[in-house]
Amino acid sequence: MHQKQDGEEGKPPSILGKAHPALKAFMCGSLSGTCSTLLFQPLDLVKTRLQTMQNNMKPGAPKVGMMTVFIQVVRTENVLALWKGVSPSFVRCIPGVGIYFSTFYSLKQHFFPEGRGPNAGEAVLLGAGARSVAGVCMLPVTVIKTRFESGRYNYVSVIGALKSVCETEGPRALFSGLPATLLRDAPFSGIYVMFYSQTKRSLPQEVSSSPYAPLVNFGCGVVAGVLASLATQPADVVKTHVQVSPAHWTTKDAVGFIYREHGLRGFFRGAVPRSLRRTLMAAMAWTVYEQLMAHMGLKS
Repeated sequence: MHQKQDGEEGKPPSILGKAHPALKAFMCGSLSGTCSTLLFQPLDLVKTRLQTMQNNMKPGAPKVGMMTVFIQVVRTENVLALWKGVSPSFVRCIPGVGIYFSTFYSLKQHFFPEGRGPNAGEAVLLGAGARSVAGVCMLPVTVIKTRFESGRYNYVSVIGALKSVCETEGPRALFSGLPATLLRDAPFSGIYVMFYSQTKRSLPQEVSSSPYAPLVNFGCGVVAGVLASLATQPADVVKTHVQVSPAHWTTKDAVGFIYREHGLRGFFRGAVPRSLRRTLMAAMAWTVYEQLMAHMGLKS
C-alpha cells in the first residue's frame, strides 16, 4: 500500500491535475509546437522564398537551391532575418498544435475508448480530421505568416498585418488558399499518423518501453514525415502562391500558372527545406507530446 509522504496529507490537487484530459493534451501540444517552431523557422522561410521566386533565370543558368537562398538572406539582410515570420508562426503554431493534439486526443478517446489502436485507414481519418479542424481555425494567421516570409510585404506586427489585410482587401483575404491548405494539411497529417502509428506498432514491446523510446519515436516520426511531405508538396506550392499573390488567384488559377511557368517540377519547388522542416517539426512535436502525456499519466 502506498504511504503518503509527510505534508502530502490534505494537499489540494494542482490545477493541472484537475484539468480535463483534452486540455492537458492542448497544453502538451502547445509546448511541443513552441519548441519545434523556434528551431525550424529558418527552413520555412527559405521554403517560402524558393516557392515565390520569379523564374527570371536564362536557360542554362545555375539553379537556385536551398543553400543559395539561405546565404542570400544572410548576406542581403542578416542572420535574424531567417526568423522573419516567427511571430505569426508562434501565434499560429502554439494554439494550432494545441488544437490539433487536443482534437486528435478527443477523437481517439471517442472512437477508440477501449484503448484499441486505429488501423491504417482509421489513422488516416483521425489525423486528417484533427488537422482540418486546426487548419481552418488558424488559417488567417497562416496567411499572414506566409506573407511575412515572402519578403513582399512590410508588415510590422501580426495585429497590424491583420488590420491591413481587412482594410485593404477585406476579411475574405484572410481565408485565401483554404482549399489548397486543406489539401496539403489534411493528407499530410493523415499519412503521417498512419505511417507513424504503424511503424511504432511494428516495433517489439521491449523497444517501445526502453529508455531509448523517445529516440525510437523520433526515428519513426522522421520516416513518416519524409513520406507525408513528398506526397503533399504540390499542394503546399499552390497554397503559397494563392496566399502571397496580390491578385488572390483561385486554386485553379495558381495550378495553371505554376505549370505554365515551371512545368511539373514547379510543384516541387522548396521540397527540400519543407521536407526537412515538416519532418523534424512533426517528429519533435510528437516525441515531446507523447513524453509529456506519459508524464501526466495519459495514454496519447
